[in-house]
Amino acid sequence: MQRIPDVSRSHTIPVLAPADLRAALPMTEAAHQTVTVGRQAVKRILRKEDHRLLAIVGPCSIHDPEAALNYASRLQALSEELADRLCIVMRVYFEKPRTTVGWKGLLHDPYLDGSDNMPEGLRIARQLLLDINAMGLPAGTEMLDPLTPPYYEDLITWSAIGARTTESQTHREMASGLSMPVGFKNSTDGNLQVAIHALEAASHPHTFLSIDQAGRSCMVRTAGNPWGHVVLRGGSRGPNYDKQSLEQATVQLRQAGMEPVLMVDCSHANANKQHERQELVWNE
Repeated sequence: MQRIPDVSRSHTIPVLAPADLRAALPMTEAAHQTVTVGRQAVKRILRKEDHRLLAIVGPCSIHDPEAALNYASRLQALSEELADRLCIVMRVYFEKPRTTVGWKGLLHDPYLDGSDNMPEGLRIARQLLLDINAMGLPAGTEMLDPLTPPYYEDLITWSAIGARTTESQTHREMASGLSMPVGFKNSTDGNLQVAIHALEAASHPHTFLSIDQAGRSCMVRTAGNPWGHVVLRGGSRGPNYDKQSLEQATVQLRQAGMEPVLMVDCSHANANKQHERQELVWNE
């Protein structure tokens, strides 16, 4: 009997299993301390037991590890200076969701040359997270590909589910099994209910297919993630960081039986995609 040809896949390349990458680049005592303390601090802020603001600060995405480390060094100094007012987590994004096509991030194409050396992207990403955490600076990232968390989730203090994936059942399931707080962004059109539904879904247990530390396909059962929260990032209909939008979001969360814990994205649609406007959004 003839096989049905798989015409859309040209070839496959084996990739190092998560356990092998973790063994090659193991967790350090310094990084472990940073992640542990960072996650505890974020959770205390979400429970309103810590008066500080949580600030996720950093570049749109990482493309140059050396530049990222230089940035992290300066941000760590600022973090210590403002430690009584802010809990600063560095934004360290390795994957970029594209509206159509384009560079997908360091993890996919670390050399920005179309070589798509994903094994090397995974290695660079984990090493960079180890280096940043070694400085005492917690790291946050967007969890985009459900197969990548096993490679470096142990080094992440805070994570996000982006505006393009918040409505995805796959990402809600994944978030339910993450061990760090997760922010769910409203959709690109500004729909907040999508994020609230995602928040509720991820707080419950799920069963789904994934990979284990050995890289084998497996069935995963999760306990649910109680540390989800909504991120207001604006949308095609306009910004949503103003007082009226915050009050409306609070009402919607309470109607859904959830604590009104909100994070405001000072960039993206709230800044009309103009990074110069972030300070204005922050001050307002």
